[in-house]
Amino acid sequence: MASSTTLTALTAEQAHARLHELTVIDVRTPGEYASGHLPGAHNIPLDHLDAALPALRTVAGRGDLLVVCASGARSATACRRLAEQGVPAATLTGGTTAWTRLGHDTHRPAGARAPWAMERQVRLAAGSLVLAGLLAGQRRSAARLLSAGVAGGLVFSALTDTCGMARILAKLPHNRPAATDLDATLVALTR
Repeated sequence: MASSTTLTALTAEQAHARLHELTVIDVRTPGEYASGHLPGAHNIPLDHLDAALPALRTVAGRGDLLVVCASGARSATACRRLAEQGVPAATLTGGTTAWTRLGHDTHRPAGARAPWAMERQVRLAAGSLVLAGLLAGQRRSAARLLSAGVAGGLVFSALTDTCGMARILAKLPHNRPAATDLDATLVALTR
């Protein structure tokens, strides 16, 4: 049964102490999840949250949900979206970064490659685009607008705590779950 207390956020220490009684949902991309996740976490990328809503509603009826991402930003977004649908969930304050900083274990799927974290992918893409804009700007000054556009996007991202580039990169094949993986996760959750 779900506890009578509605959760909103747990620190890494609180989550570690209660891990045995929580259902952990990791909303990062499959690549990020494969790089290391909380023990027992189920991967449901943020952009698949709506499809997983029936399963998450069932799980929340049995116990408390803890939603996790790298820093806590995506998991907070997921918790807000779930709350709008009447599904209570807590976010892990500081995400897996805070979890690992305290020395808590993470698990990796057997044989999983070590993909880059989304933040690193964004830095590579943004840096490459800025550099391309500056280099192309040597021949065509209008190409510098590419660098200016990326810089403006980064400022907007920081001010709004959102990242359009991460949303685009999350759609790349290595960052998407196979339909069978997501289906298996949803079946496992409802058992």
